[in-house]
Amino acid sequence: QVQLVESGGGLVQPGGSLRLSCAGSGSIRSINSMGWYRQFPGKQRELVAVVTSDGSTNYADSVKGRFTVSRDKTKNTVYLQMNDLKPEDTAVYYCNGEIASQYREYKYYWGQGTQVTVSS
Repeated sequence: QVQLVESGGGLVQPGGSLRLSCAGSGSIRSINSMGWYRQFPGKQRELVAVVTSDGSTNYADSVKGRFTVSRDKTKNTVYLQMNDLKPEDTAVYYCNGEIASQYREYKYYWGQGTQVTVSS
């Protein structure tokens, strides 16, 4: 069984910063990409940032220059450093990983989600 567990969400004022973490656990054999998505009320989940196994990154246009995705392969963990946060960044943030376990080939796993609220 593979699990992704997020932490680090919360309430922050506009212009502030937060750092999200997502740790993979269980029978992980290999991880390709890891990243972050977010979901606004009544909307579909959308990509925020992703980092591949070779370190390549991709960002949504709305967060470029403000958010940084990084990864610690030794800990099966992905991070999202969010700076200069804006009220429109308020959403539930989900971790995503393309993971091969001891028992099956690669599939996408999701974390449980963490709320980020940007408000004064």
